[in-house]
Amino acid sequence: MTDFISEVKTIPYNDDQVYTMLSDMSNLERIKDRIPQDKIKDFTFDTDTCSFTVDPVGSVMFQIVEREPNKTIKFSTANSPVPLQMWIQLKQVAENDTKMKMTVRADLNPFIKQMVLKPLQEAVDKISEVIARLPYE
Repeated sequence: MTDFISEVKTIPYNDDQVYTMLSDMSNLERIKDRIPQDKIKDFTFDTDTCSFTVDPVGSVMFQIVEREPNKTIKFSTANSPVPLQMWIQLKQVAENDTKMKMTVRADLNPFIKQMVLKPLQEAVDKISEVIARLPYE
């Protein structure tokens, strides 16, 4: 297993607001217009799952597998060419100051690992940056 860990990001909202938004995938409705349609297609979601198609990867589905209120949200791929687990950790340090870290764990064979190491780390960094800038109101 290989872990890809984001930098710790600061979100200017309390942990309850952040957790409430991120632990319900139907909240993606609020930001779906920001998703590049040329890169991600067939984007669908409900409370616990999110699925999309990415060329040349194919169809990917994430589902929330565990929630720890205001602390952790764990995701797993239900459909993906590469098995992944992802979790988002939250820690409120002040009234409107929540720290967030994202980790992705992938089961990569040695051949694939060398090809995807850099792109996967870049994806984790970009996703965590987007999460930190979401409107949590």
